[in-house]
This record gives sequence, structure tokens and C-alpha cells, in this order.
Amino acid sequence: MTLRAISDACAPHGMMVMGASGGRVLVGCDAGFWAVFSASPEYSDGAPHPVDRWSKRIIGAMAETFGAATAFPSDGPPYAPFIAWAMDTGRFFQSPVGMMVHDTAGLMISIRGALIFDGIPDVPPPDATSPCDTCAGKPCITACPVGALSDTPPYDVPACKAFLNTDAGNDCMINGCKVRNACPVSQRFDRPAAQSHFHMKAFHPT
Repeated sequence: MTLRAISDACAPHGMMVMGASGGRVLVGCDAGFWAVFSASPEYSDGAPHPVDRWSKRIIGAMAETFGAATAFPSDGPPYAPFIAWAMDTGRFFQSPVGMMVHDTAGLMISIRGALIFDGIPDVPPPDATSPCDTCAGKPCITACPVGALSDTPPYDVPACKAFLNTDAGNDCMINGCKVRNACPVSQRFDRPAAQSHFHMKAFHPT
């Protein structure tokens, strides 16, 4: 089994290999995710947790094809240590606002699951560097209207949600987190407003 084969299997579903380490391949959303997901039965059936159910169906089918086990961030407690797994790949780093940042996805990180193998012999050694190291101006630091994020978590979630309840917070609800959107690397995803609104409603139901 090769990472190329897994990447090729992910692509039609708007997903990508975000990193691999220790026999674990982390699968996450790519730029094409929303077009695929929003046409799925999970999106329109009205049942809870549509993205989680879609992820389990798609990644579960890939696991059967490749003879892998699976793990998902939504399963728990106990929850699998996805943050530690991500950092182990050498492709995720801590950003100046505390969130993880990915070498090609920036702050638009959405790990949907992991394929777990006994071993993948051709995983290349990580040679990525944090995109924050060469980011001019680091716009993420000043992007949050209420300063809810910093390099020393925990985040000020109450301040964020209180702001989202105001008229001024409507733009964040419709177009997504200003911090994530400010990241120059994240902007390659060019998320549609419908996707950002969907995720914000999941974060802050009204």
C-alpha cells in the first residue's frame, strides 16, 4: 500500500492525506470537500452529525478497500489522540494563535479520520516547515475581533460566542472564522460561504 494510492482514493471525495506516521494515515478535507459533501445523503437527511456520518461512510469504505482499521475524532470518550498523531507526522505545527497549522492547508484543518495499517513502508520522512515561519505580517494574530485566540490556549470561547450573538458577529457566522480566513495558506481552499456558515452553525447553534 502506498500513500499515492490512498491520496488517489481520497481525491474524488474532496479529501486528502494530511500526514502519516506510525502506520496511521490522517485523512482530511481538501478544497473540493463541500461540493461532494453537500450532494451527499447525509447532508440532506436531517439526522444529527452529518459530517461525522459521511466521514465514517467514506473513510470506512476506503479502509475496507485497503485492509485498514479506522479511528475518528468524533468517537469517544475516550477520544483518540488526533492532535498528537498530527504533530507526529511532521506536517502540523503550532501557529501564533495556538491552533495547529498545516504545511499546505494552513489553518483550514479538518481531519476527518485515520486509516490505521500494520505498517506503511514508503512513508517519506517529513521535510515540511511551518508556513508561519515565512508568513509576512502574520495577519492571523490580529484578525479576531475580540482577541479570543492567542499562542497560549485555552481559547476564550465565551468571548467568541458572545460576539457571534451580536450584529457585528454576523459576518463571522456567514463567512467563517476571521482568523482562519486571514491565513494566506488557508486561502487556497477558497471555502464557499455556505460551507463556512454550516461549520459556524455547528460550532454555535442559534
